[in-house]
Amino acid sequence: MSGPQVRIVHLSAEALGALAAGDLEAASAASPVPLTPWLVSDEAIGTWRYRVRQVADTPADLGWVTGVIWDDEREVVVGKAGFHGAPDASGMVEVGYAVDPAERRRGYARAALLAMLDRARAEPSVRTFRATVSPTNTASLGLIAQLPFAEVGEQWDDEDGLETIYELPV
Repeated sequence: MSGPQVRIVHLSAEALGALAAGDLEAASAASPVPLTPWLVSDEAIGTWRYRVRQVADTPADLGWVTGVIWDDEREVVVGKAGFHGAPDASGMVEVGYAVDPAERRRGYARAALLAMLDRARAEPSVRTFRATVSPTNTASLGLIAQLPFAEVGEQWDDEDGLETIYELPV
């Protein structure tokens, strides 16, 4: 069974800033694809606020950090996904993703995760693909179980609480 065809569309610093400010109209004007109201919802806006500060401090992260999940067939944004930053000194990249609640249970998270894995595999400097998941996030745990990830430990995240660390060699 094949899933939806998606791309991670990275956004400009201008579009990130507009999303962080909750200005969907300005963000859409600065984006290569039309954006959706969920991206400025309480559930999603914190990501943009964090990422806009991150890319101001570390411009090299811009092409790696959270973008939008674009459904090529339907031509609509269905969520957000990307890496936490460019590969670190050991060649590790960590993924993050979230699907708009109206679009869930359609294979978008899996498609986005596979697209990010393809990107990591295409980058010679990347050696480790990491995902961290709350032990209570049943949907993401099920997704991680579909790929050959190895559980390598736990960490405390100030925003998300306890997370299990999963890694996959690239």
